[in-house]
Amino acid sequence: MSRRIEIEITSLQGDVATWRAAGAKLPKGVVNVNLVPGGAVVGNVYRADVEQFMEGMEVLAVMAPKTASPVDPRNERVELIPSAKTGPDVVVTYAPKGRGPRRDGAREGTRGASRDGHRSGPRSEGETRERPRREGAARPERSSSPRPERSASPRPERAGAPRAERGAPRAERPVRGGARRERPTGPVAPPVTTTHRNALLATLSPEQLPVAEQLLRGGMPAVRTAVAEQNKNATAQGRPTVDPVTIDRIAEDLLGRTTLAMWKDRAAGAIGAGRELRLRDLRAVVTSAKTVSLDEESRAQLKELQAALTARLELLRTQWNERLEAAVVASNVEEALRLVARPPDMSTRVGAEMAVRVVGIVSDALTVDQDPARWQEIVNLAVETSIRRNVKPHGIPENEQCHALAIKSAGAIPELAKLLGMKVPPPPPPTRPVRRPASRPAS
Repeated sequence: MSRRIEIEITSLQGDVATWRAAGAKLPKGVVNVNLVPGGAVVGNVYRADVEQFMEGMEVLAVMAPKTASPVDPRNERVELIPSAKTGPDVVVTYAPKGRGPRRDGAREGTRGASRDGHRSGPRSEGETRERPRREGAARPERSSSPRPERSASPRPERAGAPRAERGAPRAERPVRGGARRERPTGPVAPPVTTTHRNALLATLSPEQLPVAEQLLRGGMPAVRTAVAEQNKNATAQGRPTVDPVTIDRIAEDLLGRTTLAMWKDRAAGAIGAGRELRLRDLRAVVTSAKTVSLDEESRAQLKELQAALTARLELLRTQWNERLEAAVVASNVEEALRLVARPPDMSTRVGAEMAVRVVGIVSDALTVDQDPARWQEIVNLAVETSIRRNVKPHGIPENEQCHALAIKSAGAIPELAKLLGMKVPPPPPPTRPVRRPASRPAS
């Protein structure tokens, strides 16, 4: 679809004139001089209908620039004479304050006086007020149960602060459900930056710009899809098509630069996030650097990110070892097995000395006198660890479920097969962890 812009003629070369968008820095393309009304003049600004293609812009038509409206020499301008306003355009009526009129009639006079002249404000001590009865109104029958009579003494004050101090600010009320809930804070996704991508686009020629934009959106598949769609539309409209081979060659030349710019933006966002960045996102940025041809600036970014990743992993390993040591000292078998099964990093392994201590407390907990539910839990946790084949249970409780679990886990814990008097089955195949889909930030 064509659009209209203002172009400026920059040079003339025979029947061809170069042009650029009015106010732009670089020329955008060429136009035939025959399309310019009155002949092309260098420096003049014209209106042009252009259409954007993958290889650049094509000028469809050129028109003379808009001129300012002439001055009214004959005094034929129509003057609008406004009419005088007789009143406001909008009338606003506010509702009266208070609860409105009484049911037995509207109040008259000043505030605080009722229809019959009685005062409606606070009564003095010993003063009572009687409500007037309407004529013809039947008196409601009273119930047979005795009703206590009201005393004429003033109403007792409420418990707490006196009436004079009720205007003072009240204490802050506690939030329902305990303490005030605060917004949880934790690791965040890396912020999205486009500094390096914008710098790259600013250095490209008009022919390379649309190809680079498609590469930044989806790589080579996005470029080929855009070319196929453009050629399809051009064929339907009877226009010439572009050569896919030429566009692929341009895209291949720009692929390395666009990939590097995208990685630099990711690295800059990870560096800006600091310690609030999630560990998996930081590791993903460092790992993806292996697929990019780095320059001097990107190597410095990678070095900084690797140092941050190493520091965070060392901190997590230290905390993990401290928790494992505390669980072994306290003979917390379940907690120790959970920590062994889930190290902070895939490259982290349990030390030989610590593995012997964990195997010892696990083996001592798997006895005949152990509670069947706890025995089953310990066996299930031990099967998920890397030290399962070294565990040597001392016995199996007299329970059908424990006996069935021992038969099932005999391949992972060979000592259970010896206790059952059966041949050691082959170890179970390794289970692949289920990968969670990566969450993308909202655009």
